[in-house]
Amino acid sequence: MKHFLISAAMLSLSLAAFGWGQKGHDTVVYIAENHLTDATKAAVDSLFDGKSPVYWANWLDNASHTPEYAYTKTWHYKNVDADRTYDDMPANPAGDAIGAIKQQIEILSNPATTKPEAQLALKILIHVVGDMHQPMHMGHATDLGGNRTKVKFFGRDTNLHSIWDSNLVESAHKWSYTEWQQQLDRLSPEEEVLVVQGTVDDWGRETIEITRDVYNFFQPGLNVSYDQVAYWAPTIEQQLLRGGLRLAHVLNTIYDPSYGK
Repeated sequence: MKHFLISAAMLSLSLAAFGWGQKGHDTVVYIAENHLTDATKAAVDSLFDGKSPVYWANWLDNASHTPEYAYTKTWHYKNVDADRTYDDMPANPAGDAIGAIKQQIEILSNPATTKPEAQLALKILIHVVGDMHQPMHMGHATDLGGNRTKVKFFGRDTNLHSIWDSNLVESAHKWSYTEWQQQLDRLSPEEEVLVVQGTVDDWGRETIEITRDVYNFFQPGLNVSYDQVAYWAPTIEQQLLRGGLRLAHVLNTIYDPSYGK
């Protein structure tokens, strides 16, 4: 029983580090899949041997806990403390989400990249773009991205990071990831252009502003219930849609020379 409880506690801690949870990542990647140009879709299909990118949407969360890919553990987030800005926060020497995204883009854009290298880079990219849009994956290093900020969720003890990974998403809407895409993915072409403007760093700074609002709102000990879920549902919808559209934009820019022309 002792070993079971220890294992359960370790699993809970591990799951708390996941960004958006499975539903959120599936949604981001499925939105992106629906915005790939024909040329990009052909390139992605070739790399993934015909499997949908959604098949790999959550792969990195598990892979990062294996010895082979342990070097990616810090690639799921970029910490910015309360007294720092996005630009003056000291870099994590082990890497972070923003650096990982830029690195994968560089690998995928290089004609000399081998297929196995490109497959791995694409698996990482489709996941980490989702992570960078989850506000607590841009949270404070001082509280491990909200993992040490204790709150309650409908009376149950939990932490700020955990509720943003899955609880708020699942409580906002009981939809499948395809239903999330169908309901959220309704912007006009002109609105989509505005969403994908800017650089990866611009998108990171944008998420940081949301993260600051999250910390101000979710004070330690807060009991998160119906009112809080309703208040933050639009932000969750916004961030999942942004992540999907921006992922598609990045991939189209890499694989389709005619994209945007």
